[in-house]
Amino acid sequence: MDRDQALEALRERILAFATLRASKDLAEDLAQDVLVVLHDKYARVTELTELVPLAFQILRFKMLDFHRKALRRGEYNQTSIDDLPLADPGDDPAVLLDRRRRVDRLLGAIDRLGERCRELFRLKLEGASFPDIQRLMGQRSINTIYTWDLRCRKQLLQLMGGNWE
Repeated sequence: MDRDQALEALRERILAFATLRASKDLAEDLAQDVLVVLHDKYARVTELTELVPLAFQILRFKMLDFHRKALRRGEYNQTSIDDLPLADPGDDPAVLLDRRRRVDRLLGAIDRLGERCRELFRLKLEGASFPDIQRLMGQRSINTIYTWDLRCRKQLLQLMGGNWE
């Protein structure tokens, strides 16, 4: 039996073995890859007793390589698009209620602040920088504005019950 006949018989055995563990298309691809490796790198091996174990060792390596790549790509744990839930474009009613209550608490606390603190917060919300606030409130030192800001934030936090949530 010459090498070509041996490879043809070996191909059938490789294909049968690979088909038991993978799909028919993948098994044919793996068998083809094994034969290419045998032809390119192991052309000097002609004995069937050496070719069979070598071919099956190459096949096992190729199969492990395929499974490793499939695992890395996440092909084994893919879910169908039909099984995924649809995204809700709006917020949960509980979240909306919680947000509304926080806003109401914040507005109530701001109403109880002094005039200077309300003015300072208004200017900050309008995007004024501290030097701008200093000029608009007629203060000579910017440190006064920093101190007022700290005290107003502390007072607001206290009026909200000690936390922002």
